Amino acid sequence: MPSLYLASGSPRRRELLTQIGVSFTVLNAQIDETPFDHETPAAYVERLALGKAQAGLSVLAAEQQACVMGADTAVVLDGRILGKPVDEADALAMLTALSGREHEVMTAVALSDRHRSETRIVTSRVRFRPIQPHEAQAYWASGEPADKAGGYAIQGLAAIFVEGLQGSYSGV
Repeated sequence: MPSLYLASGSPRRRELLTQIGVSFTVLNAQIDETPFDHETPAAYVERLALGKAQAGLSVLAAEQQACVMGADTAVVLDGRILGKPVDEADALAMLTALSGREHEVMTAVALSDRHRSETRIVTSRVRFRPIQPHEAQAYWASGEPADKAGGYAIQGLAAIFVEGLQGSYSGV
């Protein structure tokens, strides 16, 4: 049976696979995550998930039977992708924009082996309660939002901002 490799540095993805009892090996698969002009959010997350899986596959020995999993998540507000914040001001702007509003979270997962690739996208809707400026600043100071799409992690401290969720909690 082929081995499963995870082409992701995300602690959350490792945690999810471990929770369901899947054994895997982590691969470092760096790709350019810059969105293309006029690329839809769904096309963006699918391209990145597939790119990570294929980049991970390329670092393995050619004769090795392996399946590589790549994944990517994007927070989407008004059709615009909110990436990882570049600094405090960017994170606070994201949280302010999300405050009191509903947004989409798209997660794509790709599985690739030497013969084929499969991708799936899950879209969830998250509604935030109004967030006060001091709450956003305290959240930034926690360090949690620094490397998260949309500047938040639903499974962490940002859970207090969530007023509603339609879809997959683990996909957010």
